[in-house]
Formats: sequence, structure tokens, C-alpha cells
Amino acid sequence: MFELLEPIRADRLKDVFIKRFEKLILSGEIQIGRKLPSERDLAARLGVSRPVVHEGLIELASKGLVTMRPRAGAVVNDYRRDGSLPLISSLLEYGEGRLDRRIVEGMIQIRSLLETPLAREAARNRTDKQLRELRSIVERERSTAHARKDLIVALDFEFHLLAALASGNVIFPLLINSFRQVYTNLTGQFFEYPGVINEVHHYHEQFFEAVADRDSDRAERTMHDMLAHGEEMLTAMLDTRESSPAASAE
Repeated sequence: MFELLEPIRADRLKDVFIKRFEKLILSGEIQIGRKLPSERDLAARLGVSRPVVHEGLIELASKGLVTMRPRAGAVVNDYRRDGSLPLISSLLEYGEGRLDRRIVEGMIQIRSLLETPLAREAARNRTDKQLRELRSIVERERSTAHARKDLIVALDFEFHLLAALASGNVIFPLLINSFRQVYTNLTGQFFEYPGVINEVHHYHEQFFEAVADRDSDRAERTMHDMLAHGEEMLTAMLDTRESSPAASAE
């Protein structure tokens, strides 16, 4: 099994160490419950220093991939049971950026459960400053060329983050930020579909108007419709990619 561990040769050794073990664990090549070699042994096998191994294991533990036991070493966890939020980005990277139906559906469910009712609170609790910031985002979206997909994705993220901040809930903005990499990856692919950008920006304008009017019902309804539209489009995207000849060949 551990013959797979060839020497690491890269500038950012800790990051390479982490990504290698993430791939081995997520793929099941290193099985749940397996005890890893000692830090000294891993360092020798991989051709790196013990601090690189130690720091890498600490980060793997923070994601729930391993448990570090004093004087007993690191043991591989069941990431589905023990994983933490940072692991979501690792799962996406393991898939090399491909849309994974489980991740997409999980993100949609979480957003629907949390973001829809918090839209109501955003209309109630927003400040004048937050309203000006929301207006600025909507205006920038309107004037941004569709070819600038990177900027459109960034503005979309800032729109939803600001809506969360306006709600007054102190936890949800932290959750959104923890999803940033996954969120922007998904929306980047989402915005590749023709017509989607205009539709999303139309929803943003409607939401802004509802928040400006402090109309909680309309804000909640608009957010619900916006997320339902996103779910419909992402599901269609997944269905298309999974039925393509390239996907069938994998």
C-alpha cells in the first residue's frame, strides 16, 4: 500500500503532502481505520522534513480525514462521518473541478434551508449602508460585460454574502465564506449556460427592490424563486454532462 508514496519534489511541500493524502484517503486507497506510518517514517519515505509531515497531518486532522493520537500516530477516519466544512473544497479538488451531483444537491439543500428564510430577515434588518452596497453590486452587474465571467462570479458571491450580513444572523455569513471556493466553482460553470447571467441579474434586481422596500414576503419569495431557478439549471447541467459521450467513457 505505502509503496505508492513516492518522494515529493515541489516548492510547497506541505500542500503537496496534503493533496496526496487527500487523494489517497478520498479514493479509498488508504482505507478507513488504517494507521499511517510514523511521522519519521513518512518523512523518510517522502523525502521531506518531519515538520512538513507534522503540519500536513494537523491540517488533514482539521478536515476530519485523520485522527492524531498521542504516541499512537494518525488513523484514517470515515470522512463522511468525521469530515468538517473545509473538506468540501478538497472533495471538489479531488474531482478535478467536475460537478459532483452529491455536492451540488447538498449545496442547494443547505442554501434553500438557510438563505430563503434569512432573505426575510435581510429586508427587515438591513441598514442604509448595506442597501447602498447592495445597489452598487446590482449596478456593477448591470454594467459588466458577460465575457468577464470571473468578475460576474465574484459579484454574485458578494451579493449573497451581503444579503446574509444584512439578515443580522452572525453565523450564516461565516458558512457562506466557508463555501466560497465551492460556491464560486459551481457558479462559474453555471454562468456558462446561455441566458443564465441575465436571468440571475434580474432576480438580483427584484431582491434589491424588495429589500429597499423592507418587503419581507417579497424578499423571501424572490430568494426562493432565485434558488429554485438555480437548482433547475444546475440539475439540467448535470444531466447533460452525465449523458454526454465523454462522461460515459470515464
